[in-house]
Amino acid sequence: MSVHDFTMTAIDGTERSLKDYAGKVLLVVNTASACGLTPQYEGLEKLHETHADLVVLGFPCNQFGAQEPGTEKEIALFCETRFAVTFPMFSKIEVNGEGTHPLYAYLKAETPGAEKGQEIGWNFAKFLVGRDGKPIARYSPRTAPADLEADITAALAR
Repeated sequence: MSVHDFTMTAIDGTERSLKDYAGKVLLVVNTASACGLTPQYEGLEKLHETHADLVVLGFPCNQFGAQEPGTEKEIALFCETRFAVTFPMFSKIEVNGEGTHPLYAYLKAETPGAEKGQEIGWNFAKFLVGRDGKPIARYSPRTAPADLEADITAALAR
């Protein structure tokens, strides 16, 4: 199994197979529009633009402080107008609890390191996924996108 085995609903309502990203390094992030960490969209977009073989995938989530209350249309407009986001955004999902989306259940269970299997702590948790669709690392919501540069470069070199 890998991330490529999942099909997700894009923010425009269309179904998108994550197989479309096979051969790319992915940075999977649960996002929110009304969070103190929301300015990370800028850094995420910069990473997405800087590395041709890196794709940031944004998954809005309203589970933390109800900081993503809008509709998909409102979220998409916010991302485009406030942060000029061009990376793929998807429909809102749950990342913890009984309603955890299977993608996030997989990411949490398969990520190596101390946080393996643990619940997501807040908005903007990040998962680095290799070209083969296998999770490489998990990062705290407070980890700035720029601080991932060395790990992303290493993953791209594989």
